[in-house]
Amino acid sequence: MRILVVEDEHKIANAIKKGLEQESYAVDVAYDGDDGLDFALTDDYDLIVLDRMLPGETDGLQILTTMREKKLHTPVIFVTAKDRVKDRVDCLDAGADDYLVKPFAFEELLARVRALLRRPQDSIETVLQYESLSLDPANFSVVRNDKKIDLTNKEFALLEYLMRNPERIVTKETIITHVWDYDADILPNTVEVYMGYLRNKVDKPFKEPELLHTKRGFGYYFGVKI
Repeated sequence: MRILVVEDEHKIANAIKKGLEQESYAVDVAYDGDDGLDFALTDDYDLIVLDRMLPGETDGLQILTTMREKKLHTPVIFVTAKDRVKDRVDCLDAGADDYLVKPFAFEELLARVRALLRRPQDSIETVLQYESLSLDPANFSVVRNDKKIDLTNKEFALLEYLMRNPERIVTKETIITHVWDYDADILPNTVEVYMGYLRNKVDKPFKEPELLHTKRGFGYYFGVKI
């Protein structure tokens, strides 16, 4: 899952980025409102963490308002020092999904991120389940047929994205957009390499139908049936 952080305080922005990356999210950072708006409108994010007061010609509320005017429904969490009731109301009325006042505990921000990322699936379940394979984003655990599977952060992020998009073909470009951040060093065969890692851990050790498939010329497919 790919997240955009728009925050002008570099120390806070980089701390959020580091913490989210440790939870297997791909994270891009913009340090002013103009770059934040450009990122939000041109790249495909699963969630945006947005400061209200930003340098540049565009503040956080303007970023949100422009997104909603353009029918972009990406979940947005405001993280800001503005703590008046009116400030909260203005942002929520403009289309924000959540509002967190600085200073805050990273654990609370992470919980709110997880809650919003569950929302598009219209599910209150925290564990993703497909056949005998389960993935728990909160505890960073993967189990198939009662056997724990150890994955690296990037393998986990890739499998989570595939499990959130079961039984449909996803292109290599779409996977890169949601699993790797903007600054990542992506080689032409990076996705193929990581799909191979996953197959070796998720499919090959088990005497069950394979779940990870390549559709040559189209992309990849997660599921039993093609």
